Amino acid sequence: MNASASRQEMLGRVVAYAAAEGLTGRSLREIAAGVGTSHRMLIYHFGSREGLLAAIVALIEQQQRDLLGTLADRLAAAGGSAGQLMLLLWQQVSDPALRPYVRLFFEVAGVAVHGTPGTEGFLDKLTEPWLDAGEAAAGQLGLPVDRDALRLGVAASRGLLLDLLAGADPAAADASYRLFVRLWEQQAEG
Repeated sequence: MNASASRQEMLGRVVAYAAAEGLTGRSLREIAAGVGTSHRMLIYHFGSREGLLAAIVALIEQQQRDLLGTLADRLAAAGGSAGQLMLLLWQQVSDPALRPYVRLFFEVAGVAVHGTPGTEGFLDKLTEPWLDAGEAAAGQLGLPVDRDALRLGVAASRGLLLDLLAGADPAAADASYRLFVRLWEQQAEG
């Protein structure tokens, strides 16, 4: 197994461990023990605890962007709308099962803004990949692309996800997102 495949396999094990056990407050040694490896192997593959967390977040974010493309394909085939796509994606990213990863996202973003080693490049990939994925999804649905509106959608989603982490009522966060979608649709139509 080459180093890249070994890294991906290790990352998969850590993601599964994170889903089952959580990572909050766990040291690199504890995480390593939980996935049946040494902390030195995690350092070899990811550089630091922060580098490992950044790799987890990058993987989960990529999976969510891939899901966006899959949902856009399905909706395009069924004649669905951008609003339906936004609501389906919100349903996925706001799922309580993803909260540990959402928490990790904000943790990594917080340390990345301070230039913490292991998080290099994280901020460069914070929003642009979502804008590109949103642009591709709009194209799949035959819609014009407005990158400013896409950026607003990313920001609204992240803000409401942070609100959920802070203990907001999920029904209220969902209602706010639905209002955002309605406003977005009105702006797109007019």
